[in-house]
Amino acid sequence: MTGYEPPTALPRELLDHAGMSAAIAAHDFGEVFRLARSEAGISYSKIAAECDIKPERVGALARGLGSVTTFEKIAQIADALRIPGAALGLAPRKWETPDTPRRELPLPARATATDRDGDEVRRREFIKASAGAGLAVGMPDLTRPVTGRRVSKEFPQQLRERTARLRRLDDVLGGGDTYRVYLGEYQATKALLRDCTYTEETGRSLLSVLAEQAQQAGWAAFDGGKHHDATSLYEDSHTAAVEARDAALAGNALAFLAYQAVNGDRAAGIQIAARSCATAGPDAAPGVRALLHERLAWAYAVAGLPSETERALSAAESALDEIDGSLQPDWVAWVDHNELQIMSGRCWTELRRPLRAVPTLESALAKYEDTHARDKSLYLSWLAASYLTAGEVEQSAKATSRALDLSAGVASVRPRQRLAPVLRRLSDHRALPEVAEVLEKARV
Repeated sequence: MTGYEPPTALPRELLDHAGMSAAIAAHDFGEVFRLARSEAGISYSKIAAECDIKPERVGALARGLGSVTTFEKIAQIADALRIPGAALGLAPRKWETPDTPRRELPLPARATATDRDGDEVRRREFIKASAGAGLAVGMPDLTRPVTGRRVSKEFPQQLRERTARLRRLDDVLGGGDTYRVYLGEYQATKALLRDCTYTEETGRSLLSVLAEQAQQAGWAAFDGGKHHDATSLYEDSHTAAVEARDAALAGNALAFLAYQAVNGDRAAGIQIAARSCATAGPDAAPGVRALLHERLAWAYAVAGLPSETERALSAAESALDEIDGSLQPDWVAWVDHNELQIMSGRCWTELRRPLRAVPTLESALAKYEDTHARDKSLYLSWLAASYLTAGEVEQSAKATSRALDLSAGVASVRPRQRLAPVLRRLSDHRALPEVAEVLEKARV
């Protein structure tokens, strides 16, 4: 075997590619195949022939559908693509020579100790490398959850706990990194519902989990710029939640749809957001009501309706005040008074009320950890916009610069989209050194 060099052997420089290193470490062979074709011109038909996989299966894997889990097939892929065994957790392959570079689950080269905010960059890269295999949060293997083809009544709760732990990836990674993970979880649960047997009660619980997973996948799609996929997943979530009789999740699915709609049809966004609150109802958990009223406030603010915005924010605050330590759904665990302050500041920014927005955002962001890099960079963009409205150009440039630093390397389209109009407004003041510096940073 050592004398044969397959036509699918990956070039050494591609093995050093940050994305390829992460995909190999995560056993995300679909991404490995996709990069092999896009970066090295290795066709899927050649990969299929060398790996003894049907060509349509190779294409499906590259689109994020399915996974490779058997030892035999992983070893075969390693040999066909000349991936060193250590990089996949295998023993050295027969074709390896003493000078074959060892790649034991490497981190991308850019995560170095000299990077700005280096610790957080390394943290993001490590989690990103693990996310494709669902390993970043140390979860148990739930790939074979059933006895025969029957789902136990305990399994939906186990699956919900897994979903909650995977949700933590969104704290540090953007949707471009998490979408495939969340979509895979949703598709796996959908297959369980289709292929297995269960009681009516267990079926409703599975549908509720499916609705939750669809929302998480939809959010990652939205964050990664896949808006059509996001809409489809939110609609699927709403259908599943209604069938599961889970009013809270049905309301949240509508709130997600409203968040998308308000950027185009503001009246439709308000209508859907109001419907989301009504769907969840007054008996929903306080955290759920707080979240849905926050999103209603946002819809009103984008439409330029200050009185309605203030009423919705007040309703959200009243709901948060009701939380007395009782258990809330995990998907609203991030909603607290500080987060409500941030949403309030965002709303007042949209309404061009900088005297209210600036102190609110400054106070809230002082308590907001840099580990939430994507979200903090987004929130800083609203602070920068309010500074500009107030005529504080230098302060706006400072906030914009920090937002650019935090968003660097985060796989989300939203920070740069949010900063684009701020940068255009700042360009009118390019004669100021602080502005010239941040404009150059944005250009680079």
